[in-house]
Amino acid sequence: MPWPTAVDLFSGSGAVTKGLKLARFRVIAAVDNDSVSAETYRINHKNTHLYERDIRDVDPAEIRRTDLNGESVSLLVVCAPCQPFSSQRRGTEEDPRSKLIFQSIRFAMALSPRVILFENVPGLASHRFLNLLADLRSELASVGYVLNSPEKLNAANFGVPQRRVRCIVTAYLRSRMTSLEPLGTPLSGERSVRDAIGDLPRLRSGQSSEADPLHFARTHRPEALRRLRAIPHDGGSRSALPSNLELACHVGHSGHPDVYGRMAWDRVAPTLTTGCTDITRGRFAHPEDDRAISLREAARLQTFPDEYRFAGSPKAIATQIGNAVPIEMVRHVAKQLRTHVV
Repeated sequence: MPWPTAVDLFSGSGAVTKGLKLARFRVIAAVDNDSVSAETYRINHKNTHLYERDIRDVDPAEIRRTDLNGESVSLLVVCAPCQPFSSQRRGTEEDPRSKLIFQSIRFAMALSPRVILFENVPGLASHRFLNLLADLRSELASVGYVLNSPEKLNAANFGVPQRRVRCIVTAYLRSRMTSLEPLGTPLSGERSVRDAIGDLPRLRSGQSSEADPLHFARTHRPEALRRLRAIPHDGGSRSALPSNLELACHVGHSGHPDVYGRMAWDRVAPTLTTGCTDITRGRFAHPEDDRAISLREAARLQTFPDEYRFAGSPKAIATQIGNAVPIEMVRHVAKQLRTHVV
């Protein structure tokens, strides 16, 4: 039986596409306008036609003409930029990027996918965006789709060694289906930091692995190393620092407790961000080594396989890794959806 087809909007470096492939989908087209992420995407997904353009400049009819060869689309995935919906966002002015999620309407009209999968940060389901979701529901209904209620899923429940809560919303083509079941069926057990990175060579600050170009430690300044040496192994935090090693901005300040914190071997990692190899940006220190985690360790915590290749500078690679949807989470969700689209 042929694999069902998928189109990946806002595809980034290709983590969603990889997860879909592992769930036995054929990803026939993808859209993203970030040049470095697009290079990574092409390296790893040579058989998918990537449209490296602003999504507003892509005519979905071109995908139908060029890529479908008369086939239908089973699944449309929409991972619109998450920054407008982030809880970290300040201010009351509307971020114009929040409207990009409505580009899905044009693609739904032209491609008639059986199911649409929206993935974003939990803020999308917050009270602040009730009107936006209501508008999305209304516009989808006008082209024949039913939008389900948002689900909040923690990636740690789906084979990802990381605490990462995401908002999943599905829509289905009313004429092809009568309902769509919730996707939040967790796997049994969790994968820990040790499960993900415990076999990698240990590194000192500034040291590199000869066998793996992504497994290298940042060179930390002497004062940063003194702080790291004072923080207990296996989950310690900056609260253990003596007063002479505290940063001035942290004195009397209880916020940002994860800064300079270590991961714990036998628990899941915290949510990885684009600053995931910077100890000043979160709990991104190695459980035992006096250093930040390496790019390889970050990639594994996002469930990228070791053979996945990245383009760009170390900072650009960290950004791609931090922005990715964990591959194993995608695989699990897509596997559940596959039963509805074949």
